[in-house]
Amino acid sequence: MIRIRAGVPRRTGRLRTTSRPLRRILTFGLPAIWGATAVSFKLTCPLAHQAGLGARIATSAVFLAVGTGIVLHIRRALLRELRQARRIAGAAQSVLLRPPPPRVAWLNTAAAQLSADREAAVGGDLYEVVATEHGVRAVMGDVRGHGLGALATVAAVLGSFREAVHDETDLDGVLRRLERALARHLRERARAEHPSAGSPLLLDPVAEEFVTLLLVEIGTDGEVRALNCGHPWPYLLSGTRVEQLARADPLPPLGPFPLPADLPAVPLGRLLPGDALVLYTDGVEDARNADGRFFPLPAVLAALVRDEPLSPQAVLHGVFTALLHHTRGTPADDIALLVLADGRRTPSGERGTARPAGHPRSALHLQPLGD
Repeated sequence: MIRIRAGVPRRTGRLRTTSRPLRRILTFGLPAIWGATAVSFKLTCPLAHQAGLGARIATSAVFLAVGTGIVLHIRRALLRELRQARRIAGAAQSVLLRPPPPRVAWLNTAAAQLSADREAAVGGDLYEVVATEHGVRAVMGDVRGHGLGALATVAAVLGSFREAVHDETDLDGVLRRLERALARHLRERARAEHPSAGSPLLLDPVAEEFVTLLLVEIGTDGEVRALNCGHPWPYLLSGTRVEQLARADPLPPLGPFPLPADLPAVPLGRLLPGDALVLYTDGVEDARNADGRFFPLPAVLAALVRDEPLSPQAVLHGVFTALLHHTRGTPADDIALLVLADGRRTPSGERGTARPAGHPRSALHLQPLGD
């Protein structure tokens, strides 16, 4: 499993306020002192005024040493600042996009995220799994763009989701709460970025901003329902079979268009003991290799389920290993996966064939997508 870990050392506020000015003085003061020393050498040292070859070589060596020292010192200072910025960004992500616990209610879970922006170490993908009185509810989303610029939008959507899943009885209520939270965030950002910031006339969100979302609800009886706003449908892993659950055309992404008045949740069938759902962002299937070929996610999942038993962590590890090999370690877009597996015991017999009474496979009515 791929995780982004970051640790920020615990320091008191007093120590941080006194050490930061000192670091800045050392960063810019020492190069100034070295430069002043080199200039003083050139102006006052008799050796620097001699015209001989040896004197010129000595003078050049002094300036070369001082210049090299200044460059190396500034380089170390910039790298230190960059590492500090990455630690802060990683710490923010670890709080905002925290990995789910290994088990949520009766589901075994695992999630991973990989940012396409190496400098930021954070991406525009989001996921969360929450056990509520209405069942286990999960979200997988993709914010337009990636890196630090998308982090605020991720925070707005996830913060609203974590509250709405407990308050709203139906999925449509959760989705409408997310739409309102996103609209507020985009309006505030538009006011801050627009030249006439703070104008009451600037009420429309930025038209180019949007979020694709997949909301999933799994009842205690295994019944799965979903609302999809422009996001890929999940894959079902059942025994050695891999099928993509596609029951209806998705709604438009959140942001550019308002939600319709009627928002019935789409039934996706039942998640039986031993089955698993794989939620992912489009960066997975859109990843290309050097020849321009897309990543074959269904084929990779089919190869993984041949080795049983298969845990959610094994699914993540296998998919990420294959994807990084496919892209040679340089994916062009943010990538996120979330695996939800029914951790209740399967009935006796071969996994994926024997089913408990009242849970026929025909209840799924699957519609696999074509390649």
